[in-house]
Amino acid sequence: MLRTHTCGELREEHVGERVTVCGWVQNRRDHGGLLFLDLRDRYGVTQVVADPDAGDAAAAADRVRLEWVVRATGTVRARPDENRNPDRATGAVEVMLDEFEVLSRADPLPVAVTGAERSAEELGLRYRYLEMRRPEVLRALETRAHVNRVIREFVHENGFVEVETPILLRSTPEGARDYLVPSRVHPGAFYALPQSPQLLKQLLMIGGLDRYWQIARCFRDEDLRADRQPEFTQLDIEMSFVDEDDVQALMESLLRRLVSEITGQDIALPLRRMSYAEAMARYGSDKPDLRFGLEIHDVSDVLAECAFGVFSGAVRDGGIVRCIALGPDHTLSRKQLDALPAVVVDRGARGVAWVKVREEGWSGPAARHLSDGEREALTAATGCAPGGTLLFLAGPRRIVEPAAGDLRLHLGKTFGLRDPRRFEALWIVAAPLFESDPESGRLLAMHHAFTAPRAEDVALLEREPLAVRARAYDLVLNGDEIAGGSIRIHDRELQSRIFGLLGISEKDAEHRFGFFTEALRYGVPPHGGIAWGLDRVVASLAGREQIRDIIAFPKTTSAADLMCQAPATVDEDQLAELHIGVTPDA
Repeated sequence: MLRTHTCGELREEHVGERVTVCGWVQNRRDHGGLLFLDLRDRYGVTQVVADPDAGDAAAAADRVRLEWVVRATGTVRARPDENRNPDRATGAVEVMLDEFEVLSRADPLPVAVTGAERSAEELGLRYRYLEMRRPEVLRALETRAHVNRVIREFVHENGFVEVETPILLRSTPEGARDYLVPSRVHPGAFYALPQSPQLLKQLLMIGGLDRYWQIARCFRDEDLRADRQPEFTQLDIEMSFVDEDDVQALMESLLRRLVSEITGQDIALPLRRMSYAEAMARYGSDKPDLRFGLEIHDVSDVLAECAFGVFSGAVRDGGIVRCIALGPDHTLSRKQLDALPAVVVDRGARGVAWVKVREEGWSGPAARHLSDGEREALTAATGCAPGGTLLFLAGPRRIVEPAAGDLRLHLGKTFGLRDPRRFEALWIVAAPLFESDPESGRLLAMHHAFTAPRAEDVALLEREPLAVRARAYDLVLNGDEIAGGSIRIHDRELQSRIFGLLGISEKDAEHRFGFFTEALRYGVPPHGGIAWGLDRVVASLAGREQIRDIIAFPKTTSAADLMCQAPATVDEDQLAELHIGVTPDA
């Protein structure tokens, strides 16, 4: 090999050895003829010293510039105590140069690859292969590889079979838009890139595989939010002859191992189970962050007859009033209070009312509308002590609950209540099988159309569908949903009823899912599974806010690859081969 050791390997036990290291020149310092070079690779940094007595090697080293790739050979020596670098693993030694070779020159870099300051995001994505040289980016990618290795060991130990499912599939529209791939040999026909291997893994269970797993690439052509990517990776798992408890027990064991091996921390098992309704009521979210308190209180009954029309009117119209109580240690300035409506406006909330609780009396815009009895009841319901503050939201449940959740997270961030070193996980269960489209009123699948309803709720399907609970379960870690799954429908008749409620006719079902519905005729084992969002899992374990940080070559929020300049136009000849014509954008 070109080197005997990496740049992060040398220690005091190597003193006296003749070694060769290769890497990028991270720093150069000329101290009156004595030249010091810091060489960097993925493993660390080693200091190389070029003494003028080294002759040609010293002369060659003197000509290098930052980020040149070089090969240095010399003898390891101990650094004087006063010159040791305690912040560097190799800081006790250095290499005295006697041979030197330039392997590759570098122009001045357009982005910063060292130092605390990172280049602008778009510039970093344009030159991602350079930004990747930053140690924190390399560590994130190493963490991702470590996560994958732990997963592979775990599924192997538990009898799962790895199966690679196709990337070129039939379009089965049921959520986000598919990415379509035109077929050259079948003019006018298209493949679709998979949004998930959902139907395929169910077919594997019908085929008798019993336990399947795959690290799968998935694609969704959707309007991206801040922390979404058009292509993403999931750990896909399916099991036969299981119920919810079986899947959850095995998956929380995997989570515990991942947290332990990646972070050195422990998670107590079994994990807590919380119903969807409870999570929304207490935390305003179906993925609650349990690393801090500030639970949301339902004060609808307390304020149903309040003189403040915003509160009483909301209850009268079938809505709710929610309250968050801040203790005396968490005070907000008037400027901060006035800025709170901006936190919830995207949810459609009208604003945030507030009251300051003081020994000498309550103050704030809503305070004068509260009777003595209502004040006593609020104190009892929220536990708010003198010196604290009450924050209120009122309106329809579908608006107020998530708005209160956003407000809670904002307050947690404002007061620094989330400990990034803690890991708090739970299962969210008993979510509704359906939700109602606010515009059309038609039923939509809360998870997907193949999720089984709870047995005790099947009788409600046609009579009261929004009351039907799903046999679904979401795994939440530190306020992020990192995995979601369900027990699937294995009865053809029940699947047809669900399709009908979703407005999918028999003809449409045959057109979209005919290959799958036919498979339901031939003996289907009860089965269930789960899909982990690996990008989010790795980001959480690596302590990163954005999933882009742990993806080798991420795209922008507009699904653009700035590095490869994709998407891009193609030659007319290519389009002609695919029997495609492009209509210019009017």
